[in-house]
Amino acid sequence: MVDDDTSLLRSLNRLLRAAGFTVETFESAEAFLQARQSSPPDCLVLDVHLGAVSGFDVHAQLVASGTPVPTIFITGHDDAATRERARRASAVAYLPKPFDDQALVSAIRKALDHSSSGEGRES
Repeated sequence: MVDDDTSLLRSLNRLLRAAGFTVETFESAEAFLQARQSSPPDCLVLDVHLGAVSGFDVHAQLVASGTPVPTIFITGHDDAATRERARRASAVAYLPKPFDDQALVSAIRKALDHSSSGEGRES
């Protein structure tokens, strides 16, 4: 999960761990890209607006490197252009903040089901 809001990262980390997920959090796109191991995550929750490198930039880098990851975009700045860009990026889900906890958990389960069904990349 990548978001520059530390308090949101902490609360979502607790939520997702309680739901049974293994979670890694990063406060910037750069931190995520630097820490990325050879094995990509099974699912990526990615804030759209992260600073110099956007969530869309991170997603595009993963796709360009041949490691597409099922991605859920989250944003506090919802608008039609951002929704369309997430759709074009084949996002598993697009969640404007504040979103319902269950909506995020459901989106992650959908991403993981998609990944393990052979329709997406197993990682």
